Amino acid sequence: MNQLLAMRVFARVVQTGSFTRAADSLSLPKTSVSKLVAELEEHLGVRLLQRTTRRLTVTADGMAYYERAMQLMVELDDLDNSFACAQGQSRGKVRVDVGGSVATLLIIPALPDFYARYPNIQIEMGVSDRQVDLISENVDCVIRGGPLTELSMAARPLGTSSWTTCATPGYLERFGIPADPRDLEKHHRTVSYHSARNGRVMPARFERNGEKYEIRGHGIFTVNESNAHLAAGLAGLGVIHTFTYTVQSHIERGELVPILEDWRPPRYPFHVLYPPNRHLSNRVRVFIDWLAQLFAGLS
Repeated sequence: MNQLLAMRVFARVVQTGSFTRAADSLSLPKTSVSKLVAELEEHLGVRLLQRTTRRLTVTADGMAYYERAMQLMVELDDLDNSFACAQGQSRGKVRVDVGGSVATLLIIPALPDFYARYPNIQIEMGVSDRQVDLISENVDCVIRGGPLTELSMAARPLGTSSWTTCATPGYLERFGIPADPRDLEKHHRTVSYHSARNGRVMPARFERNGEKYEIRGHGIFTVNESNAHLAAGLAGLGVIHTFTYTVQSHIERGELVPILEDWRPPRYPFHVLYPPNRHLSNRVRVFIDWLAQLFAGLS
């Protein structure tokens, strides 16, 4: 038995609460995961997990072993990282999940700078506007926007983005320029963004001198992905209310025209989240530090 591998597999089973999810996150057959845990139990002479057809629970011995095993794996990772850092050779894979516009407009264009600093780090990036499960999908960190709701995760602030409401010159020539957010509901088409997680339309929020409005608007098109939302605005399908960094270059080229500029809501926060009980390796730590520098320059 490879005891270190068995310990890591057992720890992942505890973290995910499932042999199947643990196997998927480790890219191992479920039979291999079950066999390694069984061999570990036989080696220790104790029952670590209680299995039934409906539930998987960790025994008292299993929880005690898990806590000690995690300490040992943290120390082992620290030992490896200390030598890598001493040689200036942060290396290994970082699995990160980000939203569409954050990936295509912020992170990917800046990656040459990251690789110039850390040529031995591999980044595996998942791109979508859905919320992934960090533990079961074996993701090191994710970037989330908005108020923090996943309170079980460790979080680090990255930066904030301002909002811009805009439309194409052709659209504004046809429908006119709104003077007030309420005009968007009366006389205009809006391109709505609905949550990839629950399908709910996200309202456009406006604020000026203490006045606040939420506009859901009406239009002929809604979408649940940020790059597609921008593309719909550029196609003239309606007014879009989005992050300034996504539209700034199009405004500078005259492809979009900002409107309602005195009705801006508060800036929108971004955080990077990671599991609190998972040791933050040096490669993940330097990637998060780099993200913080990148997001600090958001308009």
